[in-house]
Amino acid sequence: MQISEKQLAQVNDRIQALLKANSFYGKKLKEAGITNVSSPEEFLKLPFSEKKDLRDAYPLGLMTAPEEEIVRIHSSSGTTGTPVIIPYTRKDVDDWATMFARCYETAGITNKDRIQITPGYGLWTAGIGFQAGAEKLGAMVIPMGPGNTEKQLEMMVSLESTVLCATSSYALLLTEEIEKRGIKDKIKLKKGVIGSERWSKKMRDRIASGLGIELYDIYGLTEIYGPGIGINCEKESGMHYWDDFLYLEIIDPKTGEQVPDGEMGEIVITTLVKEGAPLIRYRTHDLSRIIPEKCSCGREYPRIDMIMGRTDDMMKIKGVNVFPSQIEEVLAAFPEISSEYQIRISHLDGKDTMRIYVETTGDIDFADLTKRIAEKVKSRIGFTPIVKAVEVGVLPRSMKKTARVIDERYDET
Repeated sequence: MQISEKQLAQVNDRIQALLKANSFYGKKLKEAGITNVSSPEEFLKLPFSEKKDLRDAYPLGLMTAPEEEIVRIHSSSGTTGTPVIIPYTRKDVDDWATMFARCYETAGITNKDRIQITPGYGLWTAGIGFQAGAEKLGAMVIPMGPGNTEKQLEMMVSLESTVLCATSSYALLLTEEIEKRGIKDKIKLKKGVIGSERWSKKMRDRIASGLGIELYDIYGLTEIYGPGIGINCEKESGMHYWDDFLYLEIIDPKTGEQVPDGEMGEIVITTLVKEGAPLIRYRTHDLSRIIPEKCSCGREYPRIDMIMGRTDDMMKIKGVNVFPSQIEEVLAAFPEISSEYQIRISHLDGKDTMRIYVETTGDIDFADLTKRIAEKVKSRIGFTPIVKAVEVGVLPRSMKKTARVIDERYDET
């Protein structure tokens, strides 16, 4: 999707702000001799920004607005490496809330809803983003934060929450706990707004049927405001994103060249009006595609497909490139197993080994099931994994994100 003249003018405005502030990215532009872009072709010559750049700018090298205009900072949720610090002006915070409220509206949520927020608060952008959007919408906010499942369910029942905001992992955990307690008839939930991790169709169906609710997949990342920059509508055919705040392009992750609309590639985002820390051509490493057709819902906002994975999700095992989504697709074909799985990669006696743990009920023949799964996986990725079946509930549940791929190989470098 080619950048529009209006978006180009907004990019030029942000370039001027970056140059004036002499911030980290402003210095990069200055070194490259870039002061403005006059055409879509020139825009494509702008350098990409990467997470490494943002880490190199630690702590406040990204700050582009004057310090007295910065009202908040957020940080990425990653647990390794130098954190990324993103400053926000009052306008940034308000713009983010506007986008998030638009997400709620797209999901059919109104100011009469009661929104229970379970993602984390603090430096991470999740909880506070969900809350700001709900308040902008005028809905009743129940700001629970993560954990304390007993209290979550007590408040859900007592306050008759109608919307659940959660990671897919925690939504699954709550689904299972509600079923164990036999309190589904006391739950008034109608919708779930789920974000922060990719989830399989099987997991989606499990949560939707278990809670009896409609589910909406929200998109975002800390570097680009946070969650709330896109969401699927009732047609469930991709996620609308807000092109008055952001310009999205899809590139070939290897060549860096834009791919035609409809083709899969890496999402690259440019913030058009962000003041605290504008980003130009930021490589997200998320894999998706632009859906070129207009949505049948009638909304004019463009769409991307659901996130298919990340360029850095790839595992190299026995010389073969494997993505978790490939394993998920195979497992989805087996109705006997739950939505939960775990992949463990080990290195023993000079060989890589992949073990896949799946959950099933105790009345299934484990040996026959694991043999059939192993054969299916081999036909998809080219080598045979070790498949182990365990009873439903054995694999870990999480109140945040669930680690489904664990690489136990030693460092050979």
